[in-house]
This record gives sequence, C-alpha cells and structure tokens, in this order.
Amino acid sequence: MIPFDPLSYPYPSQRNAVYARNGMVAASQPLAAQAGLDILKKGGNAIDAAIATAACLTVVEPTSNGIGGDAFAIVWTKDDTMHGLNASGPAPQGISIEVVKQAGHDKMPAYGWLPVTVPGGPSAWRALSDRFGKLPLTEVLKPAIDYAEHGFPISPTLGHYWGLGYRRFAEALKGPEFAGWFDTFAPEGRAPRIGEIWKSPGHAATLRSIAETDAESFYRGALAEQIDAFSREHGGFLRKEDLAAYYPEWVDLISVNYKGYDVWEIPPNGQGLVALLALNILNGYDFSARDAVDTHHKQMEAIKLAFADGLKYITQHDKMNVSVEELLSSAYAEARRSLIGEEALLPEPGEPVRSGTVYLAAADGEGNMISYIQSNYMGFGSGIVIPGTGIGLQNRGHSFSLDPSHDNRLEPGKQTYHTIIPGFLTKDGKALGPFGVMGGFMQPQGHMQVVMNMVDFQLNPQAALDAPRWQWIEGKTIEIEPSFPEHLAQSLIRKGHQIKRASGVGGFGRGQIILRDQDSGVLIGGTEWRTDGTVAAW
Repeated sequence: MIPFDPLSYPYPSQRNAVYARNGMVAASQPLAAQAGLDILKKGGNAIDAAIATAACLTVVEPTSNGIGGDAFAIVWTKDDTMHGLNASGPAPQGISIEVVKQAGHDKMPAYGWLPVTVPGGPSAWRALSDRFGKLPLTEVLKPAIDYAEHGFPISPTLGHYWGLGYRRFAEALKGPEFAGWFDTFAPEGRAPRIGEIWKSPGHAATLRSIAETDAESFYRGALAEQIDAFSREHGGFLRKEDLAAYYPEWVDLISVNYKGYDVWEIPPNGQGLVALLALNILNGYDFSARDAVDTHHKQMEAIKLAFADGLKYITQHDKMNVSVEELLSSAYAEARRSLIGEEALLPEPGEPVRSGTVYLAAADGEGNMISYIQSNYMGFGSGIVIPGTGIGLQNRGHSFSLDPSHDNRLEPGKQTYHTIIPGFLTKDGKALGPFGVMGGFMQPQGHMQVVMNMVDFQLNPQAALDAPRWQWIEGKTIEIEPSFPEHLAQSLIRKGHQIKRASGVGGFGRGQIILRDQDSGVLIGGTEWRTDGTVAAW
C-alpha cells in the first residue's frame, strides 16, 4: 500500500485527498484539470492529458503561464522507465552583457524585450506528444482552443492575480511595444472581473496553428515570422533564427535517496538541485514531529545553505564550475550539515523574488504518470504580447547576472538559472508519483517541505499540501503563513530567525501530488487550497 497514512489529520478548513483508479489530473484550474480528464476518457494517456491541461492553462490561467513560456517534465511510463525533458529556451544570439549595459542597465530588467528568451513551452508539447502520446495534438489541444475561442468565466484566485498584474503593468509598461498585452488581457481597459467571461481569438488561432503543424509554425513558420517582425520593430533581440535553432533536451534526472525514498528532479539549469541539496543535509537527522521548533529550525538552516550553493553555481549545465555529483555527495552534505547549530545562520546568497508558474500532475490506469510545470515568470512575463496571437513572451532573462565573473552571467545562446521544477518520488525502483509546488524561489522550499511531510511525518498528499508553510526570503528573514503556529514562531525568533507573518498565502506556492498504490493501482491525489486547484478523476 501507499506508505502515507490515508487518515492522517488534515489541517483545518482544507479538503480530503481524492482516490480513483482509471485516471487522475491535478491542476491549479478546474477547467484545465477537467480538460485533461476528458482527453483520458477519449483514449489518451497521462501524457496526452498533461499536454491538454498545460495548453488549457495558457488560456484559463494566463496570470501564471503562457504560450511564450518554458516547460519541464518528468515522465514515468508503464514499462517502469523515467524520462526528463528540459524545454527551457536560451538567450537570443544577438544579446550580450555589453548590449544590455549600453542600453543603460546595471542589472537585467524585468520587462520589455531585453529579458525575453526563446520560449520552450510549445516544443515540450510536441516532444512529449511525439514520444509518448496516443492522440494527435489536433485532438489534445481542442479544449484549450475552445476556451480561447468561446471564453470562460474568471475564477476567484485567477481574478485576484489578474487584477494585481493589470495594476502593476498599467504603472510600469508605457511603451508602444506593450500595447498587445493590454489589448489581449485588458480589452475593456481593466482586468476582467471574477465571474466575467474572457476570450482571446488570438490564443485560439495560435493554438490551432501549433496543433496543426506540430509546433513547426511557432519555431520555423508563420508564427516565428510574426515574432521576429515585432521584435525587430521594437528593438528586441529575439529572431526567427533563434527560434528555428531551438529544440528541447531529453536529460538524465538527478536524485537523492531521502530515508528510503528516491526524490527526482530535473538537473541544472533548473533549481531542483536546491531541493536535493537541502534534503541531503536533512538526511542526517531524525525528526520526531512536524510541528516542533527543532524540525523547522533545521529545515530553515538547510534550505539557506542549499540556496547559497544553488544561487552561486546553478546555470546552464555544461557551464557550471562544479559538478552536480560533487554537490550531492554525502561528504559535502556532511560538511554543510556541520554548519547547522542552535542559532540561525547568515549565508550570503542573492535575494529570491516571487514568480508565476503552473504545475500539474497526471496519471492513467496503465501506469503512466507525469510531473509537468510551465511558466512565463513573474506572473504575465515580459509584458510583450505579439499582436493578434495571444503569445505573451517570458522574461526568464531577468535571472541572468550582468557580472562577467558570475557563473550565471548573460551570454548569447545560454540558458539561465531556472526556477520552475517538477518533482517525482520512487521507492525501491517503483513509481510513487509526481509532485510539485509552483512559485518562483519558493519551489525547492515547497518540494522539501512537502516531501518531508509525507516521508518523515506520514501525511497523505492532501494533508502534506495543506500544512502551513514558510519560506526563506534572504539573510535570516523567514516569512510564515498566517496559519503557522504562533508558539513555534516565537521559539524560532529566540533562535535568531527574523520571522515575518504574511498577510495572505499568495507567496507560499501552489502544489499538486498524485501517488499510485503499486499493489492495487489506486491513485491518491491532493491539490492546493491556496488557489482554484482541483483533482479531476475517474
């Protein structure tokens, strides 16, 4: 049986885990999850369902991802093999540190053309479909096209973040290059309100073109020409040659064995390494209770040490100055663990920022499972939308350093440190299932907390997600959710942590988990109460 207690006490005001046998899709938007389930019922497998859900999310949750974003996936197939896909695009060939500095910047800007990198998302849909899918993209992308063409009602969390994004962009985005964003996402001169119907013919046309050409139009066809032309018109650096040269990469996954469970992540340039570094440090401790000051203190110290390394070393994998094997060695974990004492440490990392991302998990009755994540970064991304297409371009280049000596320095054609990370759990060579917690630099922190909730404290997937979270911000500053116990917060303050209680739950990630019982084939799913999430199952 699944080794996590199905009756583990859920935290207040949340929901129960979902059990099913034939298929399951967990996502942050009910319409997207249902779209994936519909594809399963039409004969598709878990990978088809994930693509359908992901494409749908570019329409029904554009505050967190889009057609012009990146993606990563971990796939477990029914023959008990695991596959990793890195679909994160590089910087354009025409950009450089010198070019950005000549434009008057001493660090990478967040908006406009300068932080735009090659979008990898559509290439992920194609690669996953070509290798594992049972249905053509023309069938799998139908739900997304339909919602874009005919519209859908705005859900509560989506409406909240759409309003925040509009107000931020109305203040920050002033040039003519941003008109496409306002035309697409604020057609009435404001953000759509909760319950209102929003539609985007541009999204529909683009998704239909991607489906009919297996994404060729996006990278080597008419859509690539449109992106190139708009970039040239407004002084951007992304060119059709950058798009044409791009293909996603199948990668060997990295892992650590945490107390008998193998935790899998995509290798750098993704930050999944940070979660593994932290878990490797924590492997040396036994934890008697989740809600204990010693547990939280050691978790916080481990994640700070892990980020100190991650922010220094993570960049495109073949440009790293140290190897992943060195960083994940038991000797290195022991050395880092020895730094943890009774008082809060003060490491020297960069300052994490928050982001916008969607994570989903899917499983079918045959044994296929997928952990999938995609993002435009920082909500709506760069603010650049190619007119008439719905293609909102990501701003991943914002993560590059303009310091020529930094490992993650900007270079033409280079991938940057990437925040989005899918996770996967196995035990004794068998799949338990996919998990993920979206949200910028919260993601490896969420991965660590959720894995420990299940492995150390035997919480089922829903209870593991429901539990109050914290996140390290910088220095000794830790932000805690409103529901985080006050007595623990006070004890952590006495250990030197600078504790800040957040007014809401928006910055603490939004996760999904699906696990499979190897004996019965029963699926158990959990979804995030911090958003409009749902588990669709049959």
